[in-house]
Amino acid sequence: MPEVLSRHRPLALLAIAIIAQVLLLAFQIKRNSNVRLIRYWAAAVVTPGEKGVSSTFGGFGHLWSSYIALHHTYVENQQLKRQLGQLQLRNQELESDSLEEHRLTALLDFREAHREAPMVAAQVIGGSADPSSHILFINRGERDGIRRNQAVITPNGIVGKIAEVSSSAAQVLLINDRDSGVGALFATTRTQGIIKGTGDPQPVMAYVVNDEKVHLGELILTSGEDRIFPKGLLIGTVTSSKPGYPFQTIQVQTAARLDRLEDVMVLLSEQPLNPTAKDASSQVVVGLPPEPAATAPPPKSTASAATATDASAPTTTHPPAATANKSTPSDGKRP
Repeated sequence: MPEVLSRHRPLALLAIAIIAQVLLLAFQIKRNSNVRLIRYWAAAVVTPGEKGVSSTFGGFGHLWSSYIALHHTYVENQQLKRQLGQLQLRNQELESDSLEEHRLTALLDFREAHREAPMVAAQVIGGSADPSSHILFINRGERDGIRRNQAVITPNGIVGKIAEVSSSAAQVLLINDRDSGVGALFATTRTQGIIKGTGDPQPVMAYVVNDEKVHLGELILTSGEDRIFPKGLLIGTVTSSKPGYPFQTIQVQTAARLDRLEDVMVLLSEQPLNPTAKDASSQVVVGLPPEPAATAPPPKSTASAATATDASAPTTTHPPAATANKSTPSDGKRP
């Protein structure tokens, strides 16, 4: 080893001398902004190391601030999200319970307002898979007094009739089914026709002549001619009418939402539903049009009234009281 050093000592001394000269020149030479060249070299040598150290500590600081230091915040955020989801589900349950309460309250009020007619409340438990067939199934059957061809209604209007019955369930044929038919009449003109289903959501009113004036929004009630629905129940309103051959084509918007039925009432008899004092202010609920206000006859003239009074008064042989009370003449003689 000493022999190698002694052999290359001149080269080492030459290299040291050259490096020293270069450093002295770099210390003396100045560049832009009066900065010495050696400072540029020093910055070029030190900067990569500083960048590496800065990146290492910066990444560790970001890891600390984004995960380690905020771990508790992250856990709390996840808990809040779970609580929010639970509260949303609870809110949906409460809204569903509120809607169900409103429906049941309406059914109860309707039942209390028409105690004179026997009826049974039922819940819709299913429907037909055939899009052209409008059939529902309810959770009431023969053991509840349900029979075929009984009327099915809601507080808003009629729904359909019982088509088939088992011991604990029944099949309801809706009024917009192709095989359905309901005797109907207009609430104002009392013109009769038949509500027939076409398989579409809206049924039609058939057998109304073209000369009959039909107004949009006119109420249509049951006529009772089908011996299923009592007379006077609300069916729906007219949405459109156009002349046809040989009868008009009248589209009807049903009063009951047949696509949203959940609870219905089954009438056990054909007894008409008469509004009670509690229900008299909302006669349309049971399908009765509002009664027109009674108009008083025009007042008669005074002379006519007096003549009518005299003519209608019974004749008598006694003089009127006013004549009997007249004063006598001054001479004391009676006339």
